[in-house]
Parts: sequence; C-alpha cells; structure tokens
Amino acid sequence: MLTKRIIACLDVDAGRVVKGVRFLDLRDAGDPAELAAAHSRAGADEIVLLDISATHQNRAILLDAVRRAARELFVPFTVGGGIRSLEDAAAVFDAGADKISINSAALADPTLITRIAERYGSQAVIVAVDAKRLPGGNGARWEVRSAGGRKPTGRDTIEWVREAESRGAGEILLTSMDRDGTRDGFDCELTAAVVDATSIPVIASGGAGGPQHFVAVFREGRADAALAASIFHFSLNSVAELKQELRAAGIPVRWPC
Repeated sequence: MLTKRIIACLDVDAGRVVKGVRFLDLRDAGDPAELAAAHSRAGADEIVLLDISATHQNRAILLDAVRRAARELFVPFTVGGGIRSLEDAAAVFDAGADKISINSAALADPTLITRIAERYGSQAVIVAVDAKRLPGGNGARWEVRSAGGRKPTGRDTIEWVREAESRGAGEILLTSMDRDGTRDGFDCELTAAVVDATSIPVIASGGAGGPQHFVAVFREGRADAALAASIFHFSLNSVAELKQELRAAGIPVRWPC
C-alpha cells in the first residue's frame, strides 16, 4: 500500500512566513528557511513554499527565500507564486526547487503547463487549484479562483482539473477556500470529487486542525497527500506527533520520521 504524504506549507509574504483565515488576516509565523528545516527534521515528507503575494503584486517570486530554504532541506521542495513563464520556472529550479506549483498563470495560459512539463517532466509540475463552493443547485459544485483566491474565474473545478492533467500536470494541489485556515477540517467531498476526476495524485489543503482531519481526508477524501500550515507553525501539532496518530489509526505513512 502506498504511504500517504504529509506536506508542510510555508505561505510567504514579503520574505516572511504568514498564515491567515480564508486567505485574509495574515499574521507572522517566522523565517522560511528556519521553518523549512524544522518541519523537515520533524518528519515532513515534503515542503511547499508559496509566495502568496507575488501574483497579486505582479512581481517575481522572492528567489532569495527559495535559495535559503533549499539549502536546509533534504526532502522534496515545491515552490509556487509568481511563476508566469518557462523562464520563471527555470529560475526557481535553479534556486533549488524540485517541483514548481502554478495557479493563476496556468489558468491564463494552460499551454504553460505543457511547456514546463516537456522541459522538466510532469513529476515536476503541480497545478494549484483554489476552489470555492458554489451555493444552491443540485449537487455540489466548486468554482476555481485565481490571484491567491481573490478573483473568481467562472471555471468549474472538476473541468479545470481534468484539463490540467491533459496538459501535463503531475499533481493537483487542491485548496478549499471555504476551509482555509479555519481548522474545521478538510473539505472531503471536494477532495473525493477531484480524486474521482483525475488519475494523478491529489494533495488536499485547507482546514487542517488536528489528526482526525487528516484521517478523514485520507479515508473519505481518498487524498494521496495532505498539506497544512498553521497547525505546524504555531506548535499545535508537530509532524512527528501527527504521523504517530495516523499510524495508530491505520493510515500508512512513511516511518520512522
């Protein structure tokens, strides 16, 4: 049985790790390199660094933060935010990333997924999808948001995930905007719907508040991996403690930490 991955996320704004609720009310959580190293030592299977304001501010990603974090890591390292071209992706890989995550730029130009995948391989391309549940109607539906969740796109999440896979994406990083930072649990219905729609790995994000939420998203949402930020940054749980709880619940995780 394949093990489930636990991924620690660093949302970076102006060179500092921050965390908010539903992408708002940001507060400082520390230095990217220090936190990356701490999560890695605690047993995180991967680290994701997202420059959450690069797209909104129309600037390049902060490569210095990427370089400093990469020097501290011996686990896979994904970087996203402000990657708009093949050249941007190349700069991020050169700075030490193993994978890149693209969101708004992929929505604006889906051929970017293909161009990066053809150069670096699909395994190095994660398409991040920020999904917001739509009210009413028969059956649940989610709209894709761009620019750090600020802009509605009118695109259906399931349709976009399928297109991203067909364009060459190797993984989907799926964030529930309704749950992000709330610690109310992952949106397992959303996660399961996306898992059913694609054959590539799906990383669940948004809403982690405790070990029981990870158990639920792996069992009910059938996620391949789960990502969290605030519960690790503010010492509510360490990755090692989380893995102990998951192992006790029968969820296969990489061990020892």
